[in-house]
Amino acid sequence: QVQLVESGGGLVQPGGSLRLSCAASGSIFSENVMGWYRQAPGKQRELVATIARGGSTNYADSVKGRFTISRDNTKNTVDLQMNSLKPEDTAVYFCNVRWYYRFPNYRDYWGQGTQVTVSS
Repeated sequence: QVQLVESGGGLVQPGGSLRLSCAASGSIFSENVMGWYRQAPGKQRELVATIARGGSTNYADSVKGRFTISRDNTKNTVDLQMNSLKPEDTAVYFCNVRWYYRFPNYRDYWGQGTQVTVSS
């Protein structure tokens, strides 16, 4: 079993920055992709950014150039640096680990979510 604990959410003014962190514990296997998703009220959960174990990244178009995802394989952590935040970035942000136990089959693990509110 995998447990994910997020931290770093909060209230920030438009144009400000926040850094989200997620620590994974439990049975972490090497073939995994770590990432962040978000869900705004009344909307579906959407991908924000992912990062593979080797470092390759993928970003939603809406956050490219503003958000940066990084991971530490020795500590099993994944961070999301969010700059130039906009009100439309307001959402609950969820940490995710996708374990490819037999590619392309996978299992998803989720954190409990952390609220990010961008407002003046």
